Amino acid sequence: MTITAYTLAVVLNVFCLFLGYRFLFQPAAAAAGYGVPADPGGDAGAYLAVKGVRDGTLGLVGLALLAFAGVRAEAGFMLAVALVPLGDTLLVLRHGGTKAVAFGIHFATAVVVLIGAGLLFAL
Repeated sequence: MTITAYTLAVVLNVFCLFLGYRFLFQPAAAAAGYGVPADPGGDAGAYLAVKGVRDGTLGLVGLALLAFAGVRAEAGFMLAVALVPLGDTLLVLRHGGTKAVAFGIHFATAVVVLIGAGLLFAL
């Protein structure tokens, strides 16, 4: 169970780094994958960059906690961070995204993050 818990935590944090990179350097594609495409005629660039910085920072903080503060700190962090994909679920639904993306990507991510937190708390 220890290997699974650590592996899941690292994978989720690295995935946050990837999402951050994608929103910073491929914002249109990242927004479409998020479930609410950016308006090509609007000025959504700053907001997409903010999301990129947010996601990248969450990944870095998670990895730092795991490396320097320990399993319980990472577990608590993941428990709190699960609010982000839950909020993303609501945002996608509110802004015209599909239920499949809202629940299949964002809500499912929240569940996986909560499972990871639970596994780390169990160590």
